[in-house]
Amino acid sequence: MSVSMLSTFVKPMHPEGRRFVAIAAAITLLLFLLWEPLGWIGVGLTVWVYYFFRDPERVSPERPDIMVSPADGIVSLLEPAVPPAELGLGEAEMMRVSVFMSVFNCHVNRLPTAGRIEKVAYRPGKFLNASLDKASADNERNGLTVALPDGRRYGVVQIAGLVARRILCWSTEGQDLARGERFGLIRFGSRLDIYLPEGSTPQVRIGQTMVAGETVIADLAGTVHEA
Repeated sequence: MSVSMLSTFVKPMHPEGRRFVAIAAAITLLLFLLWEPLGWIGVGLTVWVYYFFRDPERVSPERPDIMVSPADGIVSLLEPAVPPAELGLGEAEMMRVSVFMSVFNCHVNRLPTAGRIEKVAYRPGKFLNASLDKASADNERNGLTVALPDGRRYGVVQIAGLVARRILCWSTEGQDLARGERFGLIRFGSRLDIYLPEGSTPQVRIGQTMVAGETVIADLAGTVHEA
């Protein structure tokens, strides 16, 4: 197999996944000792765990005044909504784009557009199905408030789901991040809500497939692009 073909199937894995792959591999060895067919099921599980924590390189568009998706997945909601109070973005509605990640998506999260992290706010909660609208208000979540160079602000909220039980965020308040830069990860199925800054226009539709760090979700200048 050539190097190019190998790279198509073998992706880098985020360090967070190493111990989970090790646990799955150990269980697989035990299953082989018990009964070989069970061992092959364990092999499949181990491969799935590896791919869940995959962290491929992404190349963000160079166009100015755009926001890219912070997550792989499907656009599940596109509507005005009041952002969570802990973000400090006010009580007025902002356009919200929700990206739902299944257990088969890459779960590394990336910043939609360059800015300074003003606030990192964690809030405990429930573990409802992340595709439900009320998950934004009821589920465990971690939110970032990001300030743009022009003074506008937007929010990105990591939301735990029915299977997800751990939200990871390694960005800190006061940190400057570039568009498409990694800021966190959610284990095993979840959702991200993006609250677009004032004057921006969404460039996606419900049901559209997103690629983190690459798919454009909004135009910061308010320009509407024809599909």
